[in-house]
Amino acid sequence: MKTLFLTTALIFFALLTNAQQYMQMTTVESVVPGGFGRSRLITTDDKGSEQEIDLENFFSLVGINFGNIRNNDKIITSKISDLVKEGWELSNVTSGVYSADKSTGIFITRYIFKKP
Repeated sequence: MKTLFLTTALIFFALLTNAQQYMQMTTVESVVPGGFGRSRLITTDDKGSEQEIDLENFFSLVGINFGNIRNNDKIITSKISDLVKEGWELSNVTSGVYSADKSTGIFITRYIFKKP
């Protein structure tokens, strides 16, 4: 009887330690002429806590701004690197585009991280 109890307890403990945590990071990058859009990096952990970081818009007053795109890439890459250093593993990436017309829109990318 003790062996059955001990075996059951070990299996239960193994299942508990096998549970994974998930975190979602979403980038919303605005494509609005004149730099009037809003771009953000939003991180949500498995407890629902959110962190929001401002990103630059793709366009400035003079058109597409490659400096802003480079800065966004640095911020996003830095955040991913920080999460990996904390033990998170990038599990899935999904992207999409929304545009109400030909002059405005947003790029959305969702990054799913998991931690055993």
